[in-house]
Amino acid sequence: MIGSGLGVVVVLAVVSTAVVWFGSEQLERGAARLSRHYGLPAAVHGAVVVAVGSSFPELSSVVVSTVLHDEFSLGVGAIVGSAIFNLLVIPAVSALASEELESTRDVVHKDAQFYIVSVLVLFLTFALGATYVPGGTNEAAILTPALAVLPLATYGVYVFLQYQDTRDHTPRPPPDVALGREWTRLTVSLAVIAVGVEGLVRAALQFGAAFGTPPFLWGLTVIAAATSLPDAFVSVRAATNDEDVTSLANVLGSNTFNLLVAIPVGVILAGSATIDFLVAIPLMGFLAFATVVFIVVTRTHLELTNPEAYALLALYACFLAWMVLETMGSVDVVRGI
Repeated sequence: MIGSGLGVVVVLAVVSTAVVWFGSEQLERGAARLSRHYGLPAAVHGAVVVAVGSSFPELSSVVVSTVLHDEFSLGVGAIVGSAIFNLLVIPAVSALASEELESTRDVVHKDAQFYIVSVLVLFLTFALGATYVPGGTNEAAILTPALAVLPLATYGVYVFLQYQDTRDHTPRPPPDVALGREWTRLTVSLAVIAVGVEGLVRAALQFGAAFGTPPFLWGLTVIAAATSLPDAFVSVRAATNDEDVTSLANVLGSNTFNLLVAIPVGVILAGSATIDFLVAIPLMGFLAFATVVFIVVTRTHLELTNPEAYALLALYACFLAWMVLETMGSVDVVRGI
């Protein structure tokens, strides 16, 4: 009975992932056509439009897990796990799928460095919740809507900086786009993604109950990988079409949106939320380390080579192995798992 029950959960996870993928495909198509119609430059299209669109599954995971299941930690795990997946797996796969994946100084010096700022701002928000909010301790950070304003305001700065790029951009003549149809496609695709994410959250909760593990862990692995697939398809497609800037900017823009918008939105919807600081510290530390590795390999000769791509995949495999060892109790770095 247990085996058949787990089989149903696995099928639910697979079907839900397919639904998220289909909705994200439609969302990406609509966003691309609307960006061309409104004449947005490639960097802004990749870092804002595509990134926000492909990040909607992660945003949905926070909203669904918080509002419908009262499991804010599950959504946060999905966000952090997705950020690590985006940094290590997506650029690697994109580089291996194309002849070469070239970076630019703008991507490394602007988008990547601002992403480091976003990681620091989110960690600062967690620290403030642990030290300055009544009831917060060194083990539990209490996040309030007032604290959520800090990362949201930081994202506003990011959008402003991207807007500055559009001022010197000379757009091409807009293609013939049926605006009503594309906006409708965009709206329907958002609803489809939300339905798929609901299935993923239910599957993660049932996996946690079946194996006696916290939901956070399944958000960090299963939901993170499933909701990151749209980012992967977008970046790989851009890389194979020689749109390397869009491919890399999508990864960084998506992560920036996830950290600075998705988590604060969950806090606002919940009214307040508690983060296990003993879990957050090592995982945020690994995320910062993965960010530094990503910047180093993309800055070297402004190109991501195949050996570097395999190194990124190996680092992600080490991350998964670490999480498995934490779950088995073989290591105890992440005290809250």
